[in-house]
Amino acid sequence: MNMTQECIPAPLPVDQDLETKKVLKKIVSANRALAELKGAARSIPNQTILINALTLQEAKDSSEIENIVTTHDELYRASIHAANVSQAAKEVQRYREALYQGFDLVTKHKLLLKRDIVEIQQVLEDNNAGIRTQSGTMLKNDKTGEVVYMPPQNHEDIQRLMDNLEKYINDPEMDEYDPLVKMALIHYQFESIHPFYDGNGRTGRIINILYLMLQGLLDLPVLYLSSYIIKNKADYYRLLNEVRTDNAWEEWIMYMLDGVEKTSMQSVKIIEGITRLMQEYKKLLREEIPKIYSKDLLELLFKHPYTKINFLVEELGITRKTATTHLRAIEKLGILESIKVGREVYFVNNKLFYLLQNGAVE
Repeated sequence: MNMTQECIPAPLPVDQDLETKKVLKKIVSANRALAELKGAARSIPNQTILINALTLQEAKDSSEIENIVTTHDELYRASIHAANVSQAAKEVQRYREALYQGFDLVTKHKLLLKRDIVEIQQVLEDNNAGIRTQSGTMLKNDKTGEVVYMPPQNHEDIQRLMDNLEKYINDPEMDEYDPLVKMALIHYQFESIHPFYDGNGRTGRIINILYLMLQGLLDLPVLYLSSYIIKNKADYYRLLNEVRTDNAWEEWIMYMLDGVEKTSMQSVKIIEGITRLMQEYKKLLREEIPKIYSKDLLELLFKHPYTKINFLVEELGITRKTATTHLRAIEKLGILESIKVGREVYFVNNKLFYLLQNGAVE
């Protein structure tokens, strides 16, 4: 197929046997890793800690694929409403909000509908342009300007394919493939339809996470495939195109299954690191400043790598003076480090920050 010509993908399901021996073997190991992640996520007592940590990581990585690059430091400060945040950090923040929105919609409806996908994209892009109505959208090589893919141009075709995708996502009777294989098909189909003027890649990566939750493979949005895609970005685009040109499904499905397996294992490491760090800090706080220690205070130190005096005031119901005294006492133990940005003082949980940035405890 000539990529400079309009490509209209066939509706789902795919009319061929996709679960080859190679794919079946990989399904087993990917599902095992995902089950381990689901179990590890349940071991953290306060789920907000995990959602905050891993969704922000996913938001950063997913946006980086689209060349919206920002630092962990700026992101974490943005997440606690610091001033002077860059446009890139705001875009990443919107990704996280869109992921939360999708999480709420799927939890409430137990479905992922076309209108939900539109709503997610609206939050992501901060506009209500909706599904494309005008022709002219095409994907180009950033360096050469060459057209590498032209998705469906006609509004009716886009709507018809999105209706078909909605049915495939929510109707398990359409085929009998393993949910992880179906996730790979859904992602391919969504990116090939390319229904929006902007934000298709990021919306598609949110759909991946939400579909796994719909299938009961995750309780929380804590699998961030985007880190894997960044490391293997050239393969990602090559394999999408090879499905379009050569019907090369096996390698594409293997790529996505490998992504699920590797990022599940990486997420488990981060969760185990958070658990060990919480135990270490709990012991230190109880031994050194038992009058200050509480379970709520400990969890608050892990909700964000940055803590503010106001967080303690609002969540623990204490005065500003007491909150300041608490944070300064914890700082003396080396758990936190205070930094001043403008008029605000932030208390950084350095070990947690390092863990989330590097995927390991120092």
